[in-house]
Amino acid sequence: MRKPSLGFWRLWNMCVGFFGIQVGFGLQNANVSRIFQTLGAEVDSLPILWIAAPLTGLLVQPIVGHMSDKTWGRLGRRRPYFFYGALATTAALIAMPHSPWLWFAAGMLWIMDASINVTMEPFRAFVGDMLPHRQRTQGFAMQSFFIGLGAVLASAMPWILSNWFGVSNTAEPGQVPPSVKYAFYAGAFFVLVSVMWTVFSTREYSPEELRRFEEAEEGARSGASASSIVRPSVGAFFRSGGVWLVLSGVVTVMIAQWSLQKELYVLSVGGVAFGLMQIAAGLLRQRGKANNAFSEILDDLFMMPKTMRQLALVQFFSWFSLFSMWIYTTAAITARHYGTSDPTTAAYNEGADWVGILFAVYNGVAAIAAFAIPVLAARTSRNVAHALCLLCGAAGFTSFYVIDDPRYLWVSMIGIGVAWASILSVPYAILSGSLPAHKMGVYMGIFNFFIVIPQLTAASILGVLVRGLFDGQAIYALLLGAASLVVAAAATLLVNDLAIKKGGANAARDAAAAN
Repeated sequence: MRKPSLGFWRLWNMCVGFFGIQVGFGLQNANVSRIFQTLGAEVDSLPILWIAAPLTGLLVQPIVGHMSDKTWGRLGRRRPYFFYGALATTAALIAMPHSPWLWFAAGMLWIMDASINVTMEPFRAFVGDMLPHRQRTQGFAMQSFFIGLGAVLASAMPWILSNWFGVSNTAEPGQVPPSVKYAFYAGAFFVLVSVMWTVFSTREYSPEELRRFEEAEEGARSGASASSIVRPSVGAFFRSGGVWLVLSGVVTVMIAQWSLQKELYVLSVGGVAFGLMQIAAGLLRQRGKANNAFSEILDDLFMMPKTMRQLALVQFFSWFSLFSMWIYTTAAITARHYGTSDPTTAAYNEGADWVGILFAVYNGVAAIAAFAIPVLAARTSRNVAHALCLLCGAAGFTSFYVIDDPRYLWVSMIGIGVAWASILSVPYAILSGSLPAHKMGVYMGIFNFFIVIPQLTAASILGVLVRGLFDGQAIYALLLGAASLVVAAAATLLVNDLAIKKGGANAARDAAAAN
């Protein structure tokens, strides 16, 4: 009993919800700092206020994944989380631009990001549940298309409302401009409609059906199941947790004693917390109380399949590069191409506006490239296709330094858009083939660690490097991003893609030809 392939429109229906999710996420990324500053936040405090976003994903996604693996009801396995997460996200988007105080806005960011993560995390596992191995590259590529489309709309929405519909983009001090408010209302509409479209237009396989599919396709994950890895012992938790606790504690003390950059506390304190979590898991196991979500998620983390461990390295360097771009592109382009770092000048604001257009370009390119990546993967392999796409991104990053006329920087965004489309699809397609079906959700959630950790790393060390090593020149942070993508491309070629070993490449070729 093999899982059947799905037609184009069924793929469309099951992925269209990601469009709304990305609209909400894009509005958050583009406008929350503006709302914070409107309510009186200083520029130096923005990173602390924003720390909610990665930490929320770090906590929420594995928990939601673990819970959705064990859920089955009238709406199915993953769709209840789509449904209730979309309702919460809609409410948060409507409330956010009406925040009366800064602390209220910071709290709304936590709620909004948690709601988006509740909705988004099961969508990755949903593709693994619904599609056979030979079609998953296509499924995740469809998600990339909707992500790109949603990001373009979210980036441009306040500008569209202001320039096409005459909605004011200014307001009294302490008030959010009407263009931003209406953009959030529109985003709430798109979230609700697109996610509900997926909820009510798709049917999920029952746990029994999934179990039969998994047994029939056992060869597709031969040797990759987490159950084939030895479960960590009580002593292993204590030893590993003790090492993390001691080393991270020492680093934390050194940061304090030597008055180093405060951003470094994010990594050192995170290491202390991870050490304490391992020790707590060991104590629960020792007392026979390991039958809980916390202990099971820690067990799953230590029992990751080999392919997932290899992809973790790819993800780390890929996302480190992306965060260097999101943090420093405006500073780099305005300083290098417009000759100013003064945000009060007309030249700086002209450059900053151009960066917004450039970001829309790479998201638009990603939406188009998403359809080409499955074809490239079928003709080569998923490893080779992803490595080539990452190298396109590295070339795009490097060209920021090479191109002198800012009008031609859209060329840079073509390579970055190709890399972005692949980052959002190919690693997940490879990963899903290595995971047991009954743990698809929790492992997709744990996989998010390797997006959040490079984000926290970038937030902690890039500022130190730019100030101390690059003499404040942000353009070199983008060159560091290029180097990071080259490392990710090399690591991709070492990943053990089980679909290739089991004839998945031929199946993917057949699926691409059929389309």
